[in-house]
Amino acid sequence: RCYELLSRNQPLREHYQNRFRHVLVDEFQDTNTLQYNWLKLMAGERAAVFAVGDDDQSIYAFRGANVGNMASFEREFRVENLIKLEQNYRSHGHILDAANTLIANNSKRLGKNLRTDAGHGEPVRICESSSDLMEAQWIIEESKNLIADGAARSEIAVLYRSNAQSRVIEHALFSAGIAYRVYGGQRFFERAEVKHAIAYLQLMDNPHNDSAFLRVVNFPTRGIGARSLEHLQDAARQYAISLYAAVPYVAGKAGSSLGGFVKMIEQTRFETQPLALPEMVNVVLAASGLLTHYRAEKEGADRIENLEQIVSAATLFVAEEGFGHDAPAYLGPQVDAQAGTAITEGDGVEILDADAPMVALMSPLSAFLSHASLEAGDNQAQAGQDAMQLMTVHSAKGLEFDAVFITGLEEGLFPHENSAKEEGGVEEERRLMYVAITRARRRLYMSFSQTRMLHGQTRYNLKSRFFDELPEDALKWLSPRIQKQNWFAHPKAAWDEMPGVPSANNAIAQKLKPAGHGWRIGESVNHGKFGEGVIVDIEGGTGAARAHINFGRHGMKLLDLSIAKLEKIAPRVGS
Repeated sequence: RCYELLSRNQPLREHYQNRFRHVLVDEFQDTNTLQYNWLKLMAGERAAVFAVGDDDQSIYAFRGANVGNMASFEREFRVENLIKLEQNYRSHGHILDAANTLIANNSKRLGKNLRTDAGHGEPVRICESSSDLMEAQWIIEESKNLIADGAARSEIAVLYRSNAQSRVIEHALFSAGIAYRVYGGQRFFERAEVKHAIAYLQLMDNPHNDSAFLRVVNFPTRGIGARSLEHLQDAARQYAISLYAAVPYVAGKAGSSLGGFVKMIEQTRFETQPLALPEMVNVVLAASGLLTHYRAEKEGADRIENLEQIVSAATLFVAEEGFGHDAPAYLGPQVDAQAGTAITEGDGVEILDADAPMVALMSPLSAFLSHASLEAGDNQAQAGQDAMQLMTVHSAKGLEFDAVFITGLEEGLFPHENSAKEEGGVEEERRLMYVAITRARRRLYMSFSQTRMLHGQTRYNLKSRFFDELPEDALKWLSPRIQKQNWFAHPKAAWDEMPGVPSANNAIAQKLKPAGHGWRIGESVNHGKFGEGVIVDIEGGTGAARAHINFGRHGMKLLDLSIAKLEKIAPRVGS
């Protein structure tokens, strides 16, 4: 509206052009096209415009920011004096070398090269882990070493590309008893979509949980309003029963809507009784309507990722606690009872509180919900408390820390898989990586994992292309380095690393073994057209086998193993 008014009303436009003869614009790299056009109207032909910005830190294209505005400004405003602020007072030399060399791969930059008088400092440390669990454990151990050497917890930051990545790191910090703060966001189990999912799981465990019932009875929307809930609560008080049990006492349209919700809960409980916890979570996410709801949201992708991480959390939990990944989520026969009433199981054991059964009889579902409650409540630092900082790279912009961990540097994750579909997407991801690197003052760590648990399944990863764009003399590899001809020669399934799960009986572990066709999941291969890739799945038997192969920037391909000319890449371990 403001732009339209100025463009159409010449007297008004000239009034403001005469009033503001000097214009200062900060963070110019974050301006969008409309803002830039508005600036041209305001400046006119006579105003002196001073613009400050860094095109290498333009990371908000998803909000409409146009990195090209800075080049357009230099050209259209006929800039005579371009001042480059290249002296850096934050980071040591090796960190700046990494940033400069990386960002030089972007095109159409205004161009600058950061320098410092602080010396080279520590090399950039890079760790390759066998799984995201081991990656998180490495971060914990390195952080403990930093703290033992005198570093403040608040000066240690863990950065990740996507919010959903925080779950594994939070779990490791929780297990280690290290206080942490999620900057610019919420802990995993405190995020709204996760709390909704947990509430549905609580109703699966005990439908008479009134707080869980109230949270999701009308989410996603089912036409159950405040007045309907008032009638329901009145009935529950009158008969001294739970809200769930009081639904039949509500008449009319309200009763019909509430009855539909109860029917959905009962049907889902029935269908999920024989399922293991991860599979049960998957069914509940779909049956509840949460996945459909968030998929319809314009920016619901992050929320979907967080919901799918609950499946991964459940997968890890049953393994860590020794339940076994095939153990049914429920404890024996399902008994509906209200909290505080006596339940007598078939073996004569009496439980007095349906919400808090004896630990010895706790089902995987009940135990998981109890654990989620504990993890949500502990170790989140209070204001002023010394604590490690967790955040997305976007949230880290403008901040700086003595030690920074950049995690999950894998193709499809960082750079994000969506970047390949967008014009300038990879360059935006490279600018985001540049921002991440330059948050570090003294020590910078980078990490990636061969396997990562996503949606409850093990995904095999290729290292990020950004590693190939870093200067070797500024890097130090902390793990045995496998040369890029074969990064993942003998990866292990995530189940193999989880205590309490016999890998010999694991279907995933069985598929990792070479079959009659001679290929196996996790093997690195080379293809004449698509280049280097990793086999992530194999279907069919000898003579008819087909492989799903992740070729990184060429994407996922399904190839017939009897036809495709694939070469195995033998491991070559370097220093």
